[in-house]
Amino acid sequence: MTSPVRPRRLALIAAAMAALVLCAAPFAPRSADAAVFDPKTFTLDNGLRVVLVENHRVPAVVQMVWYKVGAADEPRGKSGIAHFLEHLMFKGTATMQPGEFSKVVARHGGRDNAFTSQDYTAYHQTVAKDYLDLVMKMEADRMSNLVLTDAVVDPERDVILEERRARIDNQPPALLGEAMDSALYRNHPYRIPVIGWASEMAGLTTADALSFYKRHYAPNNAILVVAGDVSLEELKRLAQEHYGDIPRGPDIERERVTEPPQLAARRVTLESPQVREPTLRRNYYAPSATAGATQHAYALEVLSEILGGPTGRLYRDLVIERGLAAAAGAWYSPDSLDMTKFGFYAVPRQGKSVEAVEAALDEAIAKLLREGVTVDEVADATKRLKASAVFARDDLETAARVLGAALATGRSIDDVEQWPARIGAVTAEQVNIAARAVLKPEGSVTGILLPKPAEAASAAPAQAPTPTPADAPAGAPQPSQPARNPS
Repeated sequence: MTSPVRPRRLALIAAAMAALVLCAAPFAPRSADAAVFDPKTFTLDNGLRVVLVENHRVPAVVQMVWYKVGAADEPRGKSGIAHFLEHLMFKGTATMQPGEFSKVVARHGGRDNAFTSQDYTAYHQTVAKDYLDLVMKMEADRMSNLVLTDAVVDPERDVILEERRARIDNQPPALLGEAMDSALYRNHPYRIPVIGWASEMAGLTTADALSFYKRHYAPNNAILVVAGDVSLEELKRLAQEHYGDIPRGPDIERERVTEPPQLAARRVTLESPQVREPTLRRNYYAPSATAGATQHAYALEVLSEILGGPTGRLYRDLVIERGLAAAAGAWYSPDSLDMTKFGFYAVPRQGKSVEAVEAALDEAIAKLLREGVTVDEVADATKRLKASAVFARDDLETAARVLGAALATGRSIDDVEQWPARIGAVTAEQVNIAARAVLKPEGSVTGILLPKPAEAASAAPAQAPTPTPADAPAGAPQPSQPARNPS
């Protein structure tokens, strides 16, 4: 199936739109000027939250079902079970054969997929409007009638183990991301990869998958988002018809451990014969839109826009003016349920050392903390970010993704709708305060990816640092790693 990994621009838009809020008061009243997606919402008696974004430009619809459970909610010792279950959700029900779900969608000209993150799992289909009834019926069916046996579970376990080998174990940038996450989060489950540790994945069973499914897959732990050519009245009828009779599940309180204080800068170095050019990354422990000092979330988004991108400070400084790097930038992802990361990356230009690039990055950060950003930089950055919200309206899937992710991590529709206004209200002073609160050495992990000399590589096999992934694409680390369903 197609990869759910978002293009970078879409990721930026989604992350930006999901940033939102200082408080997580769910479904606060909307202001009169709120209008990004202009969604409508209602809740079925069994607790299923339904959101509609009407868009009648083309006769098509996107259905997304979001479950408020991800890798960070897994039982201890069962890493990878959330992603494994995502795969197994395509293995049939009492009325559908294994693999039939996707075949039916494809036969009707649609496409479907799923993804798992640390905080949620989502399933989605894009079809002509006439087939919305069909995909809602099938999605509702597997919400409560999944059938699993060892005959389908055991071979699929081999699939996810192969996926880990292909996407993580044979990808040095992903291995470095795993090691950095494990160093940054000392206690929190974000230190464990979404796809899981291979040793624990190999032991996952049918009983594990069914236990996880029965506990977390229920209408009152899910959000249905539909975007496209359908009216509210029609969606209410279809939602009630297909999802309305599914019984509620247990009320689940998400339990996350507290991270101890960040006291020391950490450093991770990975050498691999697969690496051609060195890469430098640095991640700082940072508040998200719903955890920690959330008042900094909007300002950190603006800061990442000022520093990152092809017109950002770091690119101009390290790439254009000093000629030290081939690429450089910054990123921030506020859409985690718990504490997140503010990251930097740089790729040394050929002939330049990673040490020289790191020194230049240190200088750039020191200058930022010393002199701050300017009013003009903030005005330009907020203008670009607000423009991204306008572009986001043009895509059915973006609306469903932004709203689903926000609601699955404790934010509200009003947070999404008010995002442009809140970004536009950020001041230079707020950005500088946020930068000084987050960019502290004791809250950082620096990661270095280096080529391994041929002699050393032939004498010893490539060695992966202890822990795991983060499917961070070279040069632009991804904050969370949606896992793909390959079926």
